[in-house]
Amino acid sequence: MTQSSATQRGSEQAAGRPVESSSTSVNTPAFWELLWRTSGIQFVVFFIIAYVIYGNQPQVAASPDALVAFYTGDRTRILIAAVFSGLNVLNLMWFAAALRTTLADAGQDGWGTAATISSATVGGLFLLLITVVVALASSIAGSGNHTLTAGLNDLAWAGVVLTSFPRAMLIMAGSFGLWRARLMSNALFTAGVTAVVLVLLGGTT
Repeated sequence: MTQSSATQRGSEQAAGRPVESSSTSVNTPAFWELLWRTSGIQFVVFFIIAYVIYGNQPQVAASPDALVAFYTGDRTRILIAAVFSGLNVLNLMWFAAALRTTLADAGQDGWGTAATISSATVGGLFLLLITVVVALASSIAGSGNHTLTAGLNDLAWAGVVLTSFPRAMLIMAGSFGLWRARLMSNALFTAGVTAVVLVLLGGTT
């Protein structure tokens, strides 16, 4: 640092003006806001990765042989998918926080609160499902207790159905809130409403 630049920084500090720091853009609020807003895209990417790695879970009332083959034969793959799913829950929380801030700034705090509550519910149910699946893959499926294994497998499917309602509420909160704030076009709003219907239909069927 030269003497002239040091003198300039000293005069700026004496005048009470903020001095620009040499920190990178990672430490700026704009960087973290962009990261939170793009966490929705990251959520979709991690969901696809986890779904491909996890594979097709046995359906309700599947045979004991099919359950054991899936949970014990693909144990490593299930555990890897569980890690990606856990990261996905974090992305969902970050996205909901960014969505709530955007809606609150636009005067749609009610929809922002709905997004926060629904995302927390979805995240809690997802963590429960991850716990059940990991427990099955780790020890329960290989213990020989086929009744417990079948019951927990059915519980996992029931949890998937239950997540459809808060998932639909999260999409609804974002779609209606952004549309009422005039931050979303009519075409995107229609797509959001369609997604709500499809999520509900998929969960109930």
